Amino acid sequence: MDPITLGVPHTTQRPAAIANYGPTTHISQPTVTGTSVVAFKYKDGIMMATDCLASYGSMARFRNETRMISVGKNTLLGMSGDTGDFQHMKHTLENLLTHEYDMDDGQNMGTRSIYKYISNIMYGRRSKIDPLWNSYVVAGVENGERFLGFVDYYGTTYQSPTIATGFGVYLAQPILRKYVEGHEDELTEEEAIRILDDCMRVLYYRDGRSFNKLRRAKVTAEGVEISEPYSLETNWTIAESVVGYGS
Repeated sequence: MDPITLGVPHTTQRPAAIANYGPTTHISQPTVTGTSVVAFKYKDGIMMATDCLASYGSMARFRNETRMISVGKNTLLGMSGDTGDFQHMKHTLENLLTHEYDMDDGQNMGTRSIYKYISNIMYGRRSKIDPLWNSYVVAGVENGERFLGFVDYYGTTYQSPTIATGFGVYLAQPILRKYVEGHEDELTEEEAIRILDDCMRVLYYRDGRSFNKLRRAKVTAEGVEISEPYSLETNWTIAESVVGYGS
């Protein structure tokens, strides 16, 4: 008896083609998130701070996260938003720097080039309706010039002597405008640390997704330095006079 051959109907699709018409796998909203980044220029470079909390919704789930990384020698990157998308960005930048190292042409990517690269990634993902749910603060010192720039998940970019993300836009930025803007060429490191700590203290008081475990970083002509976690002294006696909010 001749073997029976079964024909596949022309309407049958291959698995790869089926996958193209499957459920949407894009991240539709952030899941595990970090809150504010605060950064500003001072006399010797850029100062930046974040807390160490990554929240799962309203749960303070991961309490020892690092939301600032060094990119190359003289560039510092701070993140607000989804931590998973931040990990993707870190891997992308690591691959970029590895490629640049392998080229061995004596050229290094400066802060402005890294800033442009990140902004292109963010705008490209936004244009595909598959954004990376982050806001980034890029800081560095290149050829003796301080640089501080912002990129969000729309690909919007701007540069400023002071930048804050998340609730920091509302709570920390007024402090920075009062004490930093117009004085960024005069502030010493000690003064910059005091202003930064004041901003992070206010955020801890008023932002429900913040945490009193912080990391502070600075980038100067000598390179990037990220501190170990530390906590601020706080005073909650004013809480007794707070009325409302369900109390």
